[in-house]
Amino acid sequence: MTRTASPTRRGRPPRTPRDDPDTRAALIRSGTEVLTEQGFAVSGIDGILKRVGVPKGSFYYYFSSKEAFGRAVMEHYGQYFARKLDRHLTNPELTPLRRIEAFVADARAGMARHDFRRGCLVGNLGQEVGGLSDDYRQWLRDTLADWQQRLARCLREAQDAGELSPRADCTRLAEAFWIGWEGAVMRARLEADAWPLDAFVTQFLAGLPR
Repeated sequence: MTRTASPTRRGRPPRTPRDDPDTRAALIRSGTEVLTEQGFAVSGIDGILKRVGVPKGSFYYYFSSKEAFGRAVMEHYGQYFARKLDRHLTNPELTPLRRIEAFVADARAGMARHDFRRGCLVGNLGQEVGGLSDDYRQWLRDTLADWQQRLARCLREAQDAGELSPRADCTRLAEAFWIGWEGAVMRARLEADAWPLDAFVTQFLAGLPR
């Protein structure tokens, strides 16, 4: 007897399960790309969905609101950037201060690869902090504090290696680095050129107490 296709499947496109982790991850990646270019306030869900090919109604299968989506994007970005920092700042093949230069070189290459359209999600959100929820503001503080701690550890290794004065306040130096870095990234986007990043790291390293 010849078998026929099930009437429930004939002619119907496959449906994406609500809990499909690949689709959720693709939405988060797309959101990260958009938010590093545009910021949160001006970013629309429609453009993000179009990049992934997900209908708008399906968006709420994965996220209860734009705020929840934003939190997921921020968590993803924070984890990604922490891995990037660890890859450079704990690299045993380089001296501690050379690790900082390697991180900047990586960031420079990344910005150039995207024609300086993309910046730092933390910096972008920081510029619109007046319109952000308290949860978002706290995430920004916590993320910057985490980055500062990672850099401070690298600077303390520089002290142990004799590259940095024992009297240097590594916590304050790390804090100053990230304050200046976010400004350098913003200026690099404005100029569509890497020279602000180079100028910043050169001045930062030159000013370190030896």
